[in-house]
Amino acid sequence: MAYDNICKYLAEEYPAEFVRWLSGDKTSASDITVLKTELSVEPIRADSLTLLQTANQILHLEFQTLPSSSPPLPFRMLDYWVRLKRLYRCPVEQVVIFLKSTNSETVFINEFTDTNTTHRYRVIRL
Repeated sequence: MAYDNICKYLAEEYPAEFVRWLSGDKTSASDITVLKTELSVEPIRADSLTLLQTANQILHLEFQTLPSSSPPLPFRMLDYWVRLKRLYRCPVEQVVIFLKSTNSETVFINEFTDTNTTHRYRVIRL
């Protein structure tokens, strides 16, 4: 949990660096707004939300130390995406960053699939 909080702090304090690292976008810090992480409906909190004003796009980061979660991470990522899309009505780029090494197959999952829905997000394993 300590890793997670440190990463959340870093993403909030240095959003431009995370944007450059994860998307290659050279957006200046003055064009980036760090957004509130609480999303509507039943309150859930994303780890990091950054608005790229020039691209009118949100970069959503989730930091994970463990491969398992409740609800499962793929479903959570879909839930976050739907809430962000509803609230901001702009493109949403999602990245899950696994902070610890593991042998779990779960860290290789990068999508949620159900009857009529498939939702994909990026995964980085450190």
